[in-house]
Amino acid sequence: MSTFDSTKRLLPEILADIVKGKIQLPDFQRGWVWDDDHVRSLLISVARSFPVGAVMLLEAGGEANFQVRPVENVSFDDLPPKADMLILDGQQRLTTLTQVLALKGAVKTYNDKGKHIERYYYFHIPTALESTERLEDALLTLEPDRKQKTNFGRDVKLDLSTAEAEYANLYFPCSQIFNWSDWLQGLNKHNPSKLPVFLDFQRMVLNAFNSYQLPIIALKKETSKEAVCLVFEKVNTGGVALSVFELMTATYAADGYNLRDDWFGSSLRHVESRQKRLSHEPLLNSVETTDFLQAIAMLHTLDRRREDIKDGKTGKQVTPVSAKRATILLLPLVAYQKWADRVEVGFLLAAKFLRKECLINLRDLPYRTQLAPLASVLGLLGDRWLEPRIHDKLAQWYWCGVLGELYGGAVETRIANDVEELLGWIERDAEPPRTITDAAFQPDRLDRLTSRLSAAYKGLNVLVLREGAKDFFWKANIRELDAEDVALDIHHIFPQDWCEKNGSIPRKLYNTVVNKTPISYKANRMIGGSAPSQYLQKIQKHSQVQIGDADMNTILGSHCIPADHLRSDDFAAFYQARKQNLLILIEKAIGKQAIAVAMPEEDDTEMEEMEG
Repeated sequence: MSTFDSTKRLLPEILADIVKGKIQLPDFQRGWVWDDDHVRSLLISVARSFPVGAVMLLEAGGEANFQVRPVENVSFDDLPPKADMLILDGQQRLTTLTQVLALKGAVKTYNDKGKHIERYYYFHIPTALESTERLEDALLTLEPDRKQKTNFGRDVKLDLSTAEAEYANLYFPCSQIFNWSDWLQGLNKHNPSKLPVFLDFQRMVLNAFNSYQLPIIALKKETSKEAVCLVFEKVNTGGVALSVFELMTATYAADGYNLRDDWFGSSLRHVESRQKRLSHEPLLNSVETTDFLQAIAMLHTLDRRREDIKDGKTGKQVTPVSAKRATILLLPLVAYQKWADRVEVGFLLAAKFLRKECLINLRDLPYRTQLAPLASVLGLLGDRWLEPRIHDKLAQWYWCGVLGELYGGAVETRIANDVEELLGWIERDAEPPRTITDAAFQPDRLDRLTSRLSAAYKGLNVLVLREGAKDFFWKANIRELDAEDVALDIHHIFPQDWCEKNGSIPRKLYNTVVNKTPISYKANRMIGGSAPSQYLQKIQKHSQVQIGDADMNTILGSHCIPADHLRSDDFAAFYQARKQNLLILIEKAIGKQAIAVAMPEEDDTEMEEMEG
């Protein structure tokens, strides 16, 4: 079955339907942004009968039931009429032509610097009649007073502020192109000798506008909401992807619910917005509207799935748990209202869980994408997540996702599976989630972890902190220092300068996570480029430290650093010993042994950071 029709329509007819409200905009369309240069260029193209591209419309009244709004500056005396068609592509062109050709008053546009301006548009009839190439020169733009000024606005060069002045100077207002007969009557009264000139102008220029046909692609109302979204993104010349939140906002608005106000807040309401309440937790500052909607979609479909199974349905009759875009787009308003508060609580509990796992700062969060399934599960569990048995399962699942690096890229299927399977594992001791069974960590992965942006890199440093890593200089652990806003970062243990001078140590090894650990800026400054044996003595003898070897060795041990190899400046022995210590941490977190697998040589393209 065809999902669209294609035809042509006269420009005056289309603009008339826009002014009447028969053609409107879906509320997810962004505002009109064309500047004066774009407006002029479009008018000249139409005047010369050049193609300006097809317009795509959507029949209203189907599954994609969106809140609508009129084209910019179009207003109605009474309540807005019901739209027959919605503009998907061509908004900027149709808004421009509507403002210039079909509305009275100044056109609200922008200058080349993006500043709001208002302009009137005129064709100088004698210049336009010289040739089609002179049409651009014939098009005049004037400020709201309709006066052309020189000498920094002090002298008036041309005054078209009255109709009589237009007739006398033969400047035709573009706003009357479709009803030029009214202007003709005025010309006949005030400047009748120019009637032959005007009739030539009408034949050569005005007819081009009145007979101009726009290609129309009309999507049928049976088109699904997901298809509308995809089509919009494909044809949107601005190149800005349409978010699912914008579509849902437009959908719920048609039912009288303002999703944007619920999430971002409103100046008319004195209730803190949902986004603001979540942002009180630093780890939730990265939560996006899509994450929130995904969590609701998963709980909604999980609820339906359980009802289907309870009713004895089987196979394809049973609703799958889903976080896919198509599922969110079909999310009814009643489902959002049922689950939104529960999901919000789930995200707040997720932040508490992550803090317990030693994740404090947003920069240390390995995957934002793991927040949605975690929030969904915790939204149902509530405070039960603190029970040791449940917490241990949640922690194993979380670290398998991080250290198995399973939550990068497209994860809609994984997060949906994890919500159902994790809850089954917790509530009924069913099989562990696939993220746990899929997770594997290969020891040689440590030899390639150089980017602090990678999830495993971040996760491993958090595990070191979770073990109680203490600073080399300050008498406190790193977590305490971080809470006190002491300058911290991840630095080399064997300094980069020292490794460079000892040329036998390859950069691809000394720059991996094995040779890095979180310490204070103060400690890093004391390390400098010295050999480990030297900087350890320097730190230990500092007047503010004054500790012996045994105490310093304990501090190093809190970072899984083998003290003896560090004091002997033996990088090779240090590297192997610390690598083994880190593997023990990883195995403890994921609940399974690291697996050595022969891997082909690969080009590690991860971004290597510059260390202080």
